[in-house]
Amino acid sequence: MPNRAIAALAEILRPGIDLSKSRLETLCLMMLGMVSARSVNLSHIACERPGTVQTASTCRWLQRFFQHVRLGEDWALPLLIGLLGQHGSRLFARDRTNWQIGKSEVNFLVLALVSRRFRVPLLWTVIESRGCSDTAMRMTLIKRYLAYFPATTIRLLLADREFAGADWMEFLRKNNIPFAIRIRDNLRITTGEGHELTLRVRLRPARRSRVFRARPGSREDTAPGHAPLLTIAARPLRDDWLIVVTNVEAQIALRTCRKRWAIKSLFGDARTRGLNMEDTRLTDPRKLGLLMSLTASPSPGPAAPPSR
Repeated sequence: MPNRAIAALAEILRPGIDLSKSRLETLCLMMLGMVSARSVNLSHIACERPGTVQTASTCRWLQRFFQHVRLGEDWALPLLIGLLGQHGSRLFARDRTNWQIGKSEVNFLVLALVSRRFRVPLLWTVIESRGCSDTAMRMTLIKRYLAYFPATTIRLLLADREFAGADWMEFLRKNNIPFAIRIRDNLRITTGEGHELTLRVRLRPARRSRVFRARPGSREDTAPGHAPLLTIAARPLRDDWLIVVTNVEAQIALRTCRKRWAIKSLFGDARTRGLNMEDTRLTDPRKLGLLMSLTASPSPGPAAPPSR
């Protein structure tokens, strides 16, 4: 890795990062070293440093960077959007991933930008438990994005079945955020006329429309009026249904939903096909957040497979 590559990257990043010259160069060394070593392990990155400095000294230098540098939770968000050159509205996907770091399990909730060429993590939070994210956590991640960009920049938010929930979807609707969330066929819904049934029962008769309006949740859950009346669209698969709940046109939601798979590919790129994220020995949430921001560089990926 030549020194001129580090200097060139530092020149690009300097306007958007408030760091001293030495620490900015350290950050650039890590970003380029990760790509060259195909690992986030600091010992491996240290081997990529140009010059005659001993690897052990460089490794301690990198460790001190993670120990002392505080860049803020979302410092990389405007920088990444600027580097990607994304204008207008964007397609987003949300999902959760688990890493195994030594004997520790790390649980990340991630909001990623998805385009024809890129899938890039923009915002994330470490869930300090093994379970799913809660509604407050999901809302907070979106609020962090809205602190920098208006809701009109979100063309569509895609999410898997784990992220269905009446309060969560009402939050998205109230903030004018278009969404398409896949749901299970055993989900209970309440029709506009007040009839309660499961999606499986609603979809069973072939003569019934596969696009209809309903409130996610039982009649008791939707009685206070908290659950929004949304569009539910379904398409039969080989041995299952693709069912999405959305506040946009049904066919747009069904057609775009397959791109949700890009975030799964992103996680694969970060772990085994790219930077081997589980090679890190960092377990502190703040340090892990900094590591994630350093690895969030735009990279092209293969086309998404058909919906599953």
